[in-house]
Amino acid sequence: MDRGTVGSAQSGRLLVEVREEGPSAVVTPAGELDHHTADLLREPLEDCLDKGFNRLVVDCSRLEFCDSTGLNVLLGARLKAEAAGGGVHLVAMQPVVARVFEITGAEAVFTLHDTLAAALADASD
Repeated sequence: MDRGTVGSAQSGRLLVEVREEGPSAVVTPAGELDHHTADLLREPLEDCLDKGFNRLVVDCSRLEFCDSTGLNVLLGARLKAEAAGGGVHLVAMQPVVARVFEITGAEAVFTLHDTLAAALADASD
């Protein structure tokens, strides 16, 4: 499996790491995803899509907060990935983050996984 590091971005409250795992780009945001930090996630997601990765795995295990702006970043990436024949898989959401998805109904439009291994093994898109 190819595990090359693609890059990372950081601004105080959010660190985003990106790496390749076979046909997937694994994007790991750590910290708080909100209006002030959303571009730090949006840009790497769009870069992955531009590089031909239409299967994005977002490891949310280190994401401590997500507001509606962060949710919109993920929804936008989902639309672009699906238009390219892929999808966005969300992994290991903390309860405080999962609650935003539950309240808005957004959990129904993403593929959710308990573990990163499960997300990488699921090649349904």
